Amino acid sequence: MTDTRSQMREDARFPGALIHESAYVDEGAELGEGTRVWHFAHVLADTRIGRDCILGQNVMAGPRVVIGDACKIQNNVALYEGVVLEDGVFCGPSCVFTNVNNPRAFVSRKSEFRWTRVKIGATIGANATIVCGHTLGAYCFIAAGAVVTGDVPDHALMAGVPARRIGWMSKAGEKLGTDLVCPRTRERYRETDGRLEEIFP
Repeated sequence: MTDTRSQMREDARFPGALIHESAYVDEGAELGEGTRVWHFAHVLADTRIGRDCILGQNVMAGPRVVIGDACKIQNNVALYEGVVLEDGVFCGPSCVFTNVNNPRAFVSRKSEFRWTRVKIGATIGANATIVCGHTLGAYCFIAAGAVVTGDVPDHALMAGVPARRIGWMSKAGEKLGTDLVCPRTRERYRETDGRLEEIFP
């Protein structure tokens, strides 16, 4: 059995990053130290990727996509122009981002790309679809297969088609009960006007 780690290569353009020999990183892209780009991935020009990120097999990012530090992008995810991921975002396998609301194969809409921002610490589950032009709040959690068609509040647990909030998630990724205390870290939260915020000691 072949050790795939031995197929990772360094590139003088990106000190401290590792790129699989089957992947492509175009001129004008930026990769931070500690980032790994795996099999058959393609990073297009003018895409900025931070430190300690993982781009899984068959990931496509760009052009002009922004990815923060410590993001994990699982296999078969395409990040199109207009997508911005802040630090610590998790994109599950085969989740989908769009960048045009009403595409036609025979109509050019490149001037109509809409921005999608995914804030710090958010999780997007496998096969979820994120319709463009919206913001996903910090530490929100999009369930597998959900279809997001609007803005998502911080810490919201979203599920369904179209996605609706069915609960709240802690910063540590645990579903909160009625006491709004994280069962893992014991951090406390409060809900105010349909929003969740952490209570600091």
